[in-house]
Order: sequence, then structure tokens, then C-alpha cells
Amino acid sequence: MATVADLDLPSLNYLDPALSGTRFHDTLRELRERSWVARAEPFGFFVLDREATAFFLRTPAATFPGRTMLEIHGVTSGPLYERMTGNLLDRGGEEHRRLRRLIQPAFTPKAADAYRPAMREQLAALFTPLAGTGRCEAVADLAKPYPARMIATVMGAPLDDAPLLQEWANTIQRQFDPEALTNDLPALERAAVDFQAYARDLIAKRAGNLIGELLEAGLSEDETLDVVSSVLVGGVDTTQSQLAHGLRLFAEHPDQWALLAEEPELVPGAVEEILRFEPIAPFTARITLEEVAFRDIVFPASTLVFACAQTANRDPDEYAGAEAFDIRAERGKAKPLTFGAGPHFCLGANLARAELDEALRFLAPRMPGFALDGEPEYDTPLGLYGMKRLLVRWRASA
Repeated sequence: MATVADLDLPSLNYLDPALSGTRFHDTLRELRERSWVARAEPFGFFVLDREATAFFLRTPAATFPGRTMLEIHGVTSGPLYERMTGNLLDRGGEEHRRLRRLIQPAFTPKAADAYRPAMREQLAALFTPLAGTGRCEAVADLAKPYPARMIATVMGAPLDDAPLLQEWANTIQRQFDPEALTNDLPALERAAVDFQAYARDLIAKRAGNLIGELLEAGLSEDETLDVVSSVLVGGVDTTQSQLAHGLRLFAEHPDQWALLAEEPELVPGAVEEILRFEPIAPFTARITLEEVAFRDIVFPASTLVFACAQTANRDPDEYAGAEAFDIRAERGKAKPLTFGAGPHFCLGANLARAELDEALRFLAPRMPGFALDGEPEYDTPLGLYGMKRLLVRWRASA
């Protein structure tokens, strides 16, 4: 069998700042058409079809390289490094399984559904001032504040603290962006320290909702802090980015938005299609713990592999019409890999789906004639792939 480093493979510098928007999609599609595996410059390899992506996400022979990614960029100590050590993403084996068993009841579909009335309440509070204007900047006005308000609710934090939680989450999430690690490390570390202190205070007060449930489930205060920290970073920036892309997709497909308003039973399928078509974590890193053989290719121990949900979710062998956004399409049994797979499948997937579901149900009938009101401004796909700015308009009621 050949070793992956010895193969003549196509390559892509995923740090290229121009790799965004339509160019990002086109470049990855062309790369996938050339090979299922490619070099990820400046280090590592991409796996690009659905089968390979799912394999590397699920295999116990590879794990999330949180500390490794920090070390590659020269971060070997300090608050950001310490926060990653012990983080749920950084744990493995029986310790990880034990924590997941204790935590899981707080993140079931039933648990997420219990927050739906609060979701509708927060959506109404955000949309009411906008309703008569007929236009807004959807990222700042809707996509960013909505999940931050919900995480405050879930954590038992004061709603007035939601903007602060949003700021911390947006900053700390950039720990997965190589450019931010190089240029903005002090800001990232300061946010990590400030949030840890804030969360410890909530835990000391035995705040309600999630924190109370975790403590009652048997987690220590330090374990509860690790989970709450993961929930903040994983539950704010991710959902805001996914909702922003979803609204952009519907503004580009106004016929499907109108259909959603008329037939709300299409909403669950629409959520899945948004997740499939535009995953906001296009590259999920894994590092091999031992030699791994896949399709007669050897990936040696300590090989960095980027499992590419963006191309996996559009694999033409799995999804008919994969390159088309269509909420009515029958996509079959292959679930999108947007939330990952295997032991580290996203803990907050049910909450995120519920938040997206309620947002579409609430907004679609209230924003007829929904359309772009300017050119969308994309962020880069490093770390999380979000939107910087999204101007939209609709027919405001009198």
C-alpha cells in the first residue's frame, strides 16, 4: 500500500484569503472531481467524498487535534491552551464516554423542544422593531443576537448578558482560525479568561437550567465549566453562521421562501437542506493516533486530516442534484455531516436544529417578498464559515 505523503495529489492552500463565496464552492468541487484525497497546504490532507469524510470522523484511530493545532501555531501554554486541555473536544476514551453519558439527557430532542417557546419569544423581540421597515442587516439584527439570547436562557444567565456572551463566543471561536492565532492571540486569551470567570460565578450560584442539570447529573464544578464553555463556543457562533447562510440561500431562492411561508410542514426538510448545502464547519480536523489504512492508502500516525463536510454533503454519489439548493428534494438516507459523526458528534445538534426550525417558521410568513438588498459579504472558511454582512428586504405590512 502507498503512503499518502508519497502520492502525486492535487493540492489546495486553504489559508488563501480569496477562498470564499462562490470561488470557495467552485474550487472545492473541482478538487473533489480530481481526487477523493488531496494535500491541504500548508500542512495535512483533505478527504473529500462522503464515505471518506465519515470514516475519518468516526474512526477511533483519529481524534480532534485541538491542542496540536494550537501547538502548530506556537501556542503551547496560557489560558487558551489550558482551556482546550480538558475541553470535551479534547477528551477521548472512557473519560469522554462517561461525560457524554452524564451530559446527554440535557441535549435530547425533548430537552431542545422545551426551549421552543423561549425561541419564539426571542425571535418576536428581535423582529418587532424591524417589521415595519422592510429591510435589515440580517447578520447583526437577527442571526447574531438570536442564538446568544438562547444560550443565555439555556445557561441560566441574565438575558441582558447575551451581547457579552455573543462577543466572547465570537472571539473564542476564532481559536480555530490560523490567522487569528497569529495576529489576535491576546484578544482570544483575554476572552477565554473573562468567560471562564463569568461561568465559574454562574456555577457557584448554582444557576438554573443547564448548569443546574449538569451539577445534579454528577459532574464536578470543573467538568461543568468545561461543558458550559463548550456550549457557549459551540452554540452561539455556529448557529448564527448557519442561520445567516440559510437566510442568504432563501434570499437567493425567493420561490422557496414563499413556499416555506405557505407550507410550514416543509420547515424540517428546509433545515436539513441548509445544513447539507452550506455547512458552517466545512473542514473538521482529525489527527491519526496510529497508522490508518483506507482504500489501500496508509495515513501514518500523527497525520493531520481535514474531513471536508462541504464536499461530502454535495457528494453526487449520495445526493441526486447535489449542487442545487432545493428544500423539496428527496435526499435519501444519507444525513449531512455538518454536525460531524462518531464519538464527537455535535452535542448541541438538537438545540441548533430547533433554533433554525423556529426561526424559519417565525420569519417566513412575516417577510413576504424576501430578497437580497445588496451583495452578501462572506467571511473566510477558516474555523467557522459565516457571513460578515447580509442586507435583505421584504414587503413590510402597513
